[in-house]
Amino acid sequence: MTAGMEKAGHRFPVRVYYEDTDAAGIVYYANYLKYAERARTEWLRAAGAGVGAALKGLIFVVRHCAIDYLQPAHLDELLEVETSLLAAAGAVLDLEQVVRRDGALLVRMQVKLACLNEAGRPARLPAALRAAFETHLQSQECA
Repeated sequence: MTAGMEKAGHRFPVRVYYEDTDAAGIVYYANYLKYAERARTEWLRAAGAGVGAALKGLIFVVRHCAIDYLQPAHLDELLEVETSLLAAAGAVLDLEQVVRRDGALLVRMQVKLACLNEAGRPARLPAALRAAFETHLQSQECA
């Protein structure tokens, strides 16, 4: 997705704590993955009430993640992680997650999630969940 063409997605606030930073007070690069994971969990919750029931016996795992670190975040700053669904097909969700501080883009992530069954094999998204994601996609396009 090109700059300026971002779709409005789910927003999740994150405060930078001491434990998130290195000796210079800058967020350690791997902690952005933790922020993104928390934001995805809340995004799933917001995408469809009862996601836990819809996912009975299924799990999402990160299959691929590409990250661009553009600017650092610092101790005690308030950040926002925005999660946008780009596509949902079969057993795969494609997401974009961005981390901002006061509107300034700090980090951009392209994340591919795979849906797996209890045996660890790819599993198609349940119809109810797929419908919730499609509704979520349409609402993003209208935003």
